[in-house]
Amino acid sequence: MRPAPGDSVPEVPSVNAPRTVVVRTLSDQIFSIVRDRIVTGSLGQDVPIRQDALANELGVSKIPLREALGRLEQEGLLVSQANRGYSVRPMSAAQVDEIYALRLAIEPAAAVRGSLAADEAARAEALAAFHALDEAAHSNLAEVAVRNRNFHVALVRPAGGVLTTQLVERLAFLAERYVVAHLEPAGRDARAHLEHRHLIDAWLARDGAVLQDLLHRHIAATLDDLHAQFAATGDA
Repeated sequence: MRPAPGDSVPEVPSVNAPRTVVVRTLSDQIFSIVRDRIVTGSLGQDVPIRQDALANELGVSKIPLREALGRLEQEGLLVSQANRGYSVRPMSAAQVDEIYALRLAIEPAAAVRGSLAADEAARAEALAAFHALDEAAHSNLAEVAVRNRNFHVALVRPAGGVLTTQLVERLAFLAERYVVAHLEPAGRDARAHLEHRHLIDAWLARDGAVLQDLLHRHIAATLDDLHAQFAATGDA
């Protein structure tokens, strides 16, 4: 029987997910499914989303689907227009510049504060986030993007700055499509692994100067790669 809109339903984990049952609303599950399609590019940009077809494909009513699409618009992944409905917000060099400029301004110093404030539980959480990212299959880039976000947030959260943590998480969420685009060329995942390994080592060692430099260079190098990719496609 189809769940009523807003009902909480147990989610069956994917093959790559931990073997635990997570209870989420139907709207939450639709949000995750559509988000993954946006992040991996399987939903085309600037193409109206056919809500009837998508609802039928997912086996849901249009009420929780509209709720999920509205949340995705609030998160900056969709746009809505009169008489056209929702479509995927196009990726752009202007947006990536804004996202990564803010990350460079906030994240390196925040990670240093996090490393100095972290207790043993927070240190274990950050290390677990690194291993989860390291183990993510390159074939599932949507999952890699989520685990990348979790890793970066874990470096900042122990400092206890709620607003700073929210900003870092929000920026990492908006960066996920760009993370996927960045990792697609061969060899990028290996480089990212080494950079993350050096980051967690410096963070655990509480070496603030090295950590701030490494994280700044990590974010800046990704931005440089994305600039080159946009230039190659003619989107300056």
